[in-house]
Parts: sequence; C-alpha cells; structure tokens
Amino acid sequence: MAETLLFNALRQATDEEMGRDERVFVLGEDVGHYGGSYKVTKDLHKKYGDLRVLDTPIAENSFTGMAIGAAMTGLRPIIEGMNMGFLLLAFNQIANNAGMLRYTSGGNFKIPLVIRGPGGVGRQLGAEHSQRLEAYFHAVPGLKIVACSTPYNAKGLLKAAIRDDNPVLFFEHVLLYNLKENIPEEEYVLPLDKAEIVRPGKDVTLLTYSRMRHHCLQAVNPLVEEGYDPEIIDLLSLKPFDMETIAKSVCKTHRVIIVEECMKTGGIGAELSALINEQLFDELDAPVIRLSSQDIPTPYNGGLERLTIIQPHQIVEAVHNILL
Repeated sequence: MAETLLFNALRQATDEEMGRDERVFVLGEDVGHYGGSYKVTKDLHKKYGDLRVLDTPIAENSFTGMAIGAAMTGLRPIIEGMNMGFLLLAFNQIANNAGMLRYTSGGNFKIPLVIRGPGGVGRQLGAEHSQRLEAYFHAVPGLKIVACSTPYNAKGLLKAAIRDDNPVLFFEHVLLYNLKENIPEEEYVLPLDKAEIVRPGKDVTLLTYSRMRHHCLQAVNPLVEEGYDPEIIDLLSLKPFDMETIAKSVCKTHRVIIVEECMKTGGIGAELSALINEQLFDELDAPVIRLSSQDIPTPYNGGLERLTIIQPHQIVEAVHNILL
C-alpha cells in the first residue's frame, strides 16, 4: 500500500492504461505540456509524446467530436474537461453522437470514450465553474455515468472506464483532488456498475456519491454517539444505479435518505427516489428524504455558497426526523 493523492491516483490509472494499450490517448485543454489544470496528466506527454497527449484549442465541441470519430475507428480517447461545465458546449456531440452511434449504426461502431474532469461546488468558483452536470446527462441514452470519491475508487473506476466499449462520463469533484488514501501498489480494476457499502448499519440507508460521501461520514460520528446505526452507500455508478445493493439495504433498514450535491429538481436523487418508490415501496416505513442543493446558481459569496449545499448537521437532523 502507498499513500496517494486522488489526482495522482487518476494519473496512475491513465499512465497504466496508456502503457497497456497503445490505442489509449488523452486530449483536452492544457493536458500536454502544462500537465492538466489539476496535474492529472503531468509529465505524460514526455513519456508518450504529443500525438498521444494532445493539447487542443479552446473548442469543446470540436475536440469532443474528433474524439468520438477517433473512437469509431478503434482508438480509445480520454477527454479531460478543464472544468466539466465547459462540456455543455459539447452537449450535442455527447448526446447525439457518443450516446447514439452504437445504436444508430446497428452495432457497427463502438464508442470506447471516457470524458473526465472536475466538477461540483468548489470554494468560491462562481456559478459557471460550480456545475453539477450529472443530471444534465442522466437522461441521455447510451451513456454510462460514474462519480469517484476516493483515491482508491478513482483509480480502479477510471481503469475500468478506459477499458469499457461504451462512452463513460467520469465525474471528479474539484475539492477531492488532494484527498489522501493508501491504495494498493499492484494493479486493480473496479466494476463500473457496483455501489460501495461504506459503512454497514441497520437503522437508515444514506445513499450518496462524490463529495457528499465525506459529509455523510462526518455526520455519522454524532449519530453513533446518540445510539443510531446508519448505513452509508456510495453509489459510484450514477447510470446505471446498482439497484441490487440498494434494495438489500432498504429491505434491512426500511428508511432512505438521499444526500447529493446535485440540484433537487430533476436531480439524481429525484430519479433514484422514483425507482425506490416503484420497486421497493412496500419495504419503506417512511417517505424517502432527499437532501439536495438549492435550485439556484451557486453564489460566489462563501457564506451563501455553503448555504446552497447540504452540510453534515443537516444530515444529522434528517436522520433524527426519519427515525422519530
């Protein structure tokens, strides 16, 4: 085991997969000589050359379309979005091309494409740089969506995403890049469609992902001191959901709180809540609670910014309320 920062775990995954398969290449703004805005691709251009670590113009729609075309020919591109919010400029390419071409071609083309980069609410980055795009893309057919939360799962999931023959949106949180964890030195790959039981419990199921995993863990300490026993599940896969793991937990606890940084209206929690009510309604002893961000553009002001997203004390209050 070796202590590794999350951004370096992503770099290790990229490096290992580029070394393993010469079809893998990286493209994006400043990914080459600069090493990426968050240093996920640092020094990779020195090792693999400018043709496998491509610095692109500021033209998300163009280089996303180019990557999709490259994937159609058998290459395995990794797009780094300098900020995931910028990929709204490539929404047409991602939705109408990446998501559809395998289907509209009758299976003649595979699209082994990874689109990864930082998103989420940072610290005073302003509204346009505090986007949570997982819900924007959740309704697009043909895409897989993954949200990493620790160095361990970041590396294992990215390696799996690069090897997958489908387009994968890989969401990283801007405030987790410097998170440290001991990870194995030997190679490992994690399944893209499985949730992680972070903490087993019997009283209530907390379903979460990305940075909110860590807010849930902060909320656990006072809850345990009060005698509560919450179960925490990190979804990891946002599309498809691991309903098997979720169902086992709900059948045990009979109460569900969804904790997300996504907006409440039309968010990941809304879809997940609907599925739980459709498939597990008879197992519920209380209505599903959604703890989500405010439905407003994220303020620049630090105090207001904190008020727009869920904090640990609100999770504690929700557990109290659902177990009354």
